[in-house]
Amino acid sequence: MPEARDGHDLAGAAEPGGPEEVAQPPKQWEGLFRKRHPLVLLYTGDGKGKTSSALGVTMRAWGRGWSVCWLQFIKSTTSHFGETRAAAAMGIEMIPLGDGFTWLSEDIEKDKALARECWELAREKIGSGRYDLVVLDEITYPISYGWLDADAVVSVLAARPPDVHLILTGRAAPAQLVEFADLVTEMTEVKHPYQSGIKAQPGIDY
Repeated sequence: MPEARDGHDLAGAAEPGGPEEVAQPPKQWEGLFRKRHPLVLLYTGDGKGKTSSALGVTMRAWGRGWSVCWLQFIKSTTSHFGETRAAAAMGIEMIPLGDGFTWLSEDIEKDKALARECWELAREKIGSGRYDLVVLDEITYPISYGWLDADAVVSVLAARPPDVHLILTGRAAPAQLVEFADLVTEMTEVKHPYQSGIKAQPGIDY
């Protein structure tokens, strides 16, 4: 019989000359080992840091060898953001499908069409099962504008393949998303450099 270690009998360990078996952990350790549990993270609120938080999680995911896809509902293909360059260098799929700041738009109908196009692509990416993590950056805006239906969005997210983690970002998250998410963080603005006349800084803000 194999020797006990730390006072535990290694039941299931192979006898000399017998078939090889992997020793199982002691019973009191059961349930302590990490199991994959796909989560939905929601970063909302009026304060800065929603997209930045999603980028931080993306770094962790990339470091674990995960396949990551970003769908950006507001940022356009002409935007010059540091994260876009970083994603390209790291092999992270980051797709900007918006047209900039929609509250300054001169063509709302175009913005509506772009938001729906982005959502259809998001449905495809999420449903494919090819990604460990899918980020829907600033998805709350087209929902709050009434361009996307919150209940329909939640229905698609809930039916995603197993093992797909999701991150949602944007201000004014609807109640349906708040209820659906596993983690909800609301960013609160206490102080902002803009209040002192300091504009957005490259490398920090974009």
